[in-house]
Parts: sequence; C-alpha cells; structure tokens
Amino acid sequence: MKPTRMIALFAALALLAGCAEVEPASRGATDVTPLAEITVGAEDAVMTAPLYDVRTVRVSVPRTLHVSEANLYYPIADIVWRGEARGDRYAQVSALFTEAADRATGAMTKGRPVVVDIEVVRFHALTEKTRYTFGGSYSLKFRIGVTDAETGAVVVAPHLVNASQPASGGQKAIEEEERGLTQKVVVTQILTDAIRADLMAPVAQPRGALPERISLLAPALTVAE
Repeated sequence: MKPTRMIALFAALALLAGCAEVEPASRGATDVTPLAEITVGAEDAVMTAPLYDVRTVRVSVPRTLHVSEANLYYPIADIVWRGEARGDRYAQVSALFTEAADRATGAMTKGRPVVVDIEVVRFHALTEKTRYTFGGSYSLKFRIGVTDAETGAVVVAPHLVNASQPASGGQKAIEEEERGLTQKVVVTQILTDAIRADLMAPVAQPRGALPERISLLAPALTVAE
C-alpha cells in the first residue's frame, strides 16, 4: 500500500475513535449509602443491681384463696398452715410475709423511693401428719411488683416468684424444732431470702447514650492551584 493511502487510513481510524462514546463500567457496581445516613447504635447496656429506698411494703392475701385445716398428707388447698395456733390463717400468712419483707428491705434505704407490693398466690406448709412422718416441701408462691413512691409509676411489673423449698420431716423435724427451727422460723427465713433476692436481681441499665446519628458531612476541601 502506498504511503499516502496508509496515512489517510490511519487518520480516518483516529477520527472514528475520537467520536466514539465511552460508557463507564457498571458491572459489579453497588449502591453506596450517603455518609450523612450512617447510623450508630443508640445505647449500650449493662446489668446492675437496682438501688431502692423502700418506703412501704404492702402485702395482700386474697380471701378467695382456699384454706384447709384437714390433717392430711396433702390437702387440696391454697393455704395450709400449722406453724401457729388455729386462727385467721389469712391474717397469719399476711403477718409472716410482712415480717419477711421488712427484714428483706430493712437495709434498702438508698436510691429511688419505691413501694413494694406482694400478693400471696400459694402458701402450702406441712400438716402435722406430713411433718412428723416423711416430710415434704413448702410450696410458697407470690407476686411482687415495685412502683415509684412519688409518682406511682411502675418500676418493676408484678411477676410470679416461686420460693418453694424442701421441708424436713420425722425425727429430723423434731430435732430442728428442739433447736428453735420451727416451721414459722424456717418459712419466714425462706420468704426473706426470696424477697431480697428478687429485689436485688440485676436489671439492664444504659451505659451512656451515644448520638443516634452522626453527620459526616463537612465543607469540601479546595486545593489551591
């Protein structure tokens, strides 16, 4: 091919290349979240024991609970109590819970002022026949809740606590009673421990709030030419 024709051909190819429209590569491209929309977790939390200043403890023993005085191994009833002389079992159970709650909260004098509400659900101790044979268990269940003493707002919603424990029987029960560990003493201590443990159970507390959103927009930097 003559030199002049070759030159003309190369010139034409260069012109075509200059006029071609080049599309940016899009394969593998992904959507990018604007920097201003990046969200940071609002809070971290830690488990800590609450601090209460217990102002009042209110104990309720509903009269709808069924009481049994039958000397059976396992009476079908909500309240079975033989640790005191026969009388108003509702009042006796209320007094037991009140004493236990006072012991449990006696040292709780610093923190948020609160009222503690306790509702007895089941109080089933041993009959004479059970205690002086093979023994059994104390079936003790109650609901407990905490409210703010000033506003009445719910601090801890009412929830069920099962404080049931094994109970001695036979010769062991007799020996315990000789040492002063009567049913009343043992049950009061069980309830004291259960109430204290529940009120001191760790709860989630915020560890320090972080901003819900952090703006990363800043004035554009300009470079002097």
